[in-house]
Amino acid sequence: MDFYEVIKTRRSVRSYADRPVDPAVLERILDAARLAPSANNVQPWHFVVARDAERRRKLAELCNGQTFIGQAPVVIAACGKSYPSKHHWIAAHMAIVDVTIAVDHLTLAARAEGLGTCWIGAFDHDPIHRFLELPDTHRVMWLTPLGYPSGADAFRQTDRRNALSAIVSDETFEVA
Repeated sequence: MDFYEVIKTRRSVRSYADRPVDPAVLERILDAARLAPSANNVQPWHFVVARDAERRRKLAELCNGQTFIGQAPVVIAACGKSYPSKHHWIAAHMAIVDVTIAVDHLTLAARAEGLGTCWIGAFDHDPIHRFLELPDTHRVMWLTPLGYPSGADAFRQTDRRNALSAIVSDETFEVA
């Protein structure tokens, strides 16, 4: 699939077919995340992949009861390890930025493979942290269900985006 078509048609999928994800496809998607850039090449990410139905159901419960999460055949928790840096104002947040870039690679790769995802940021961190048995050095930053959409129009293009002229300025900040 053309890269720009992937970008134009990636959507938040909240309804998944009862169809397993081929392990080779999942590995390609996770490898796309692995290849993401990170500040100073620190690569602070770690992905916990849940395939067991009961574990997926529990993760959905810990995500404010968003049951669709557990209906996907795979749920991925994107975790990050903070790293110290005194060189940038954003240093305390670089793990969040880097893990977000990796998850973006993951979601776009999933779309290229015909799979759907949905960024999940609404969750109760501490119980998920304990449930996934993360070390204290890591934090759960995002979760995403991963699977084949059940709706035929899951990847339709949308016009609900701001015009380019509304978000781009030349030389100095201007609002159109």
